[in-house]
Amino acid sequence: MTKLMIGLFLGFISASVMAEPADGLMQELNSRVLRVQVGLKNGQYGLGSGVVVAENQVVTNCHVVANASSISVMSGGAAYHAVGVKPDWEHDVCMLQMEDLPLTPVAMKSSRELKYEQPVFTIGYPSFVAAPVSTSGVVKGLFTMDDSVIVRATSTFRQGASGGGLFDDSGALVGLITLKSPGKDAYYYYMSVDWVKALINKPAGPIVVKSELPFWGKPAAEWPYFMKVVFPYLHKDWQGLKVIAEQWTAKEPQNTEAWFYLAAAEYETRDFTIAEQHLHRVIQHSQAFYYLGMIAEASGNHGEAMANVDALSHLDTEKAEELKVAMKSLP
Repeated sequence: MTKLMIGLFLGFISASVMAEPADGLMQELNSRVLRVQVGLKNGQYGLGSGVVVAENQVVTNCHVVANASSISVMSGGAAYHAVGVKPDWEHDVCMLQMEDLPLTPVAMKSSRELKYEQPVFTIGYPSFVAAPVSTSGVVKGLFTMDDSVIVRATSTFRQGASGGGLFDDSGALVGLITLKSPGKDAYYYYMSVDWVKALINKPAGPIVVKSELPFWGKPAAEWPYFMKVVFPYLHKDWQGLKVIAEQWTAKEPQNTEAWFYLAAAEYETRDFTIAEQHLHRVIQHSQAFYYLGMIAEASGNHGEAMANVDALSHLDTEKAEELKVAMKSLP
């Protein structure tokens, strides 16, 4: 990678980093992220989270309210009952129609405006906690789907937080807490705010609605490619990853995520020349700088390798240190 490309990327990163949200802003958002309580047809109940996004409208995940016979949200110790639902089953986004909910909505910003490594934070109600819980992280993936993007971020969440909010540092809602991949090194995914906005002006249907599977709940063969690559990538099945990534790049040749996973498979199978070409297409990925640093060092270009270390240090200091150690271990 040329020093010019690295310099341009670092300029973007420094411009995108913002201050932590103020306590006052967090308090405002906490009052607009609500506990969702669901009465089920079998007599049991379920819990989730929701966000006030319009007057008398609270968004949550459809899997939170699936097979519900009654739905309510909690605010200030009081329960407010939903009178209708607007479901988008495919994207797992459901809008609850309320009556006399005394809360103003949060601000929203299109998920398409997010940038890689941009700071974000979540608010939700995991498990049986009495107060909302917040976690922070950065954007690591923006996966094109339909007319918007699925967001992957390092901000974590636990069961019960589904339907809560992902916010940028200005306090704007930029995603909806939805699902994570299995295992300890899980990937955390958030549905697009654009699909939330699309439901606001639609008419509400009855509470009792037959549930349908979202895209991520369908058989693995029907998953989008960004889900198919996770298992082989995390489990270091590089040949398997290469097969899937090649299919992805063939189907979506403009998708930079597809090229990143193909480059990762090529690097790990020691096809360094073609991997380097593909990595130059995806410099928004911090891991790309790691691979490029290793390739440069192995090629005897220590200056370029250190330039990649410097670029990576602005994104992930721990990974940058890991790169320096790995470079020293090269023969």
